[in-house]
Amino acid sequence: MASRSLFFRLFSLLMIFSFAFVEVAMAGDPDILTDFVVPANVTKVDGSFFTFTGMRVLVGSKPPTAFTVLKATKAEFPALDGQSVSYAVLEYAPGTTNPPHTHPRSAELLFLIEGSLQVGFVDTTNKLFTQTLQVGDIFVFPKGLVHFQFNADKENPALAISAFGSANAGTVSLPNTLFATGIDDNVLAISFKTDVATIQALKAGLAPKP
Repeated sequence: MASRSLFFRLFSLLMIFSFAFVEVAMAGDPDILTDFVVPANVTKVDGSFFTFTGMRVLVGSKPPTAFTVLKATKAEFPALDGQSVSYAVLEYAPGTTNPPHTHPRSAELLFLIEGSLQVGFVDTTNKLFTQTLQVGDIFVFPKGLVHFQFNADKENPALAISAFGSANAGTVSLPNTLFATGIDDNVLAISFKTDVATIQALKAGLAPKP
């Protein structure tokens, strides 16, 4: 697929770009006093330790049927510990969204590889900033602010790469945080100026499918 080959050609550009981003960003990670951090359960450190192969599944893959995220953070790639950088590849099936969420420990720099996306974030004065991205565009979501992405195209998928100035930027999903963590129905009903039945319906919609 031509778009997939474009993905890998543009990936090298993003590598250079994202390291520049790390240099100017105020990363959420503490400085380390060694060149790198080796987990206690690792007994051999060679080139393989500094190599992440989890993105190989993208090569020749079929278009997504849902919104999916493939991450390279400290959890998946331990060599990132202390390096203040991580990646995520985001695949958007037609008509899907990455729901409103925040990253408490880093800004996010999104690079659109395929398709188009409607993106936006809300600042601390409740002002909404939106943009429609085309292939090759880059958009920054400031650290800690609520943001989203939406593939409004009903026929074509979209593909993006996000760079973070933290090995563990964290993700707080607003729908799940509000309606899937056990917050009292009455608290939510009063906060959203609705009734308990509506809150319960929202919770039911977010409940894991059997």
